[in-house]
Amino acid sequence: MKKPTMQKPIITVAAIGLFLLLPVGCEKTTVVDPPPAEGGFVPTDTLTLMIYEAFPPMPIPADNPLTKSGVDLGRLLFYDPILSGDSTQACGSCHTQAFAFSDNGRQFSEGIRGEMGTRNAPAIINAAWTPTMFWDGREPSLEHQALGPVPNPIEMDEEWEDAVAKLQAHPEYPDLFETAFGTREITSDLVVKAIAQFERTLVSQDAKLDKVNRHEAEWSDAEARGFLLFFTEKGDCFHCHGNVLATTNDFRNNGLDATFENDRGLGEITGDPLDDGKFKTPTLRNIEFTAPYMHDGRFETLEEVLEHYNSGGVWSKTVDPLIRIDDGLGLTEDEMQDIIVFLKALSDSTFLNNPAYANPFE
Repeated sequence: MKKPTMQKPIITVAAIGLFLLLPVGCEKTTVVDPPPAEGGFVPTDTLTLMIYEAFPPMPIPADNPLTKSGVDLGRLLFYDPILSGDSTQACGSCHTQAFAFSDNGRQFSEGIRGEMGTRNAPAIINAAWTPTMFWDGREPSLEHQALGPVPNPIEMDEEWEDAVAKLQAHPEYPDLFETAFGTREITSDLVVKAIAQFERTLVSQDAKLDKVNRHEAEWSDAEARGFLLFFTEKGDCFHCHGNVLATTNDFRNNGLDATFENDRGLGEITGDPLDDGKFKTPTLRNIEFTAPYMHDGRFETLEEVLEHYNSGGVWSKTVDPLIRIDDGLGLTEDEMQDIIVFLKALSDSTFLNNPAYANPFE
């Protein structure tokens, strides 16, 4: 039998009604930022990002429009260890570009006092489209998320009052805040607004998947087979990862554990036992570089991840109905390898090497 070509899996997926967004051309569309709030500082350097048409519109808060000066300031603050208690650790210490803004292959992140976290640091990839933050969804925006790590005693361990005082006394930061926000008076609110602006620019949209969709590349035979497995009930990956963002951003119990005394996940936030064991579905974009996997980093390789789903997982009262507890997926070793080959087609070298995302202090 002739092996499938690039066109065959695309036509097959379209025919069975799956929902991967497949643009027919390579035209770019722009994201136009909303105007600032009435009566506030009006920036003159509003930034327009170039986003491919397959992506949904980027939601941007009306009170924090993207500006060149704001993004530039946010990049500095993201990488500057000045925000930590001993000026040794920055946001970028646990979210490194070479690892797709995950934590350098570590299971848990280490704070400035040597204490370890209890969850794997999520990768920052297309976070502008993420409606809630953290594995348990406890924060509603990038701005709210960025408030937490600075005073967290097992992370950066610095009171915001002291962090702001250091920035205020800095020879350059007051001028940069005035350019970005119209005031030399630095506040934690403005700090996190700048960091959030930078994080919204971390857009991954140039993987091989995107190039095939734009008719700039063709699948290899193994990638084509993996594509079909991914987007059919055989591999059954598409229900949670089948859109252009490679995540539905919802919360699921994917059969990791039978009980959740140590970490209830979403249930800890909602107080609803029916949410116990549910964690956010992460994007699979750049998944090749964001090991280890799951909220607690228990799996070191993609092979281990696929074996978990192939085996059926562990039953609990809140396990997602998509998890095939009784019989698993029934994939062969060759089929799992084809899926992994396809997953690596979600890697984006442009994202991993974009100088606009890099540490400005190096």
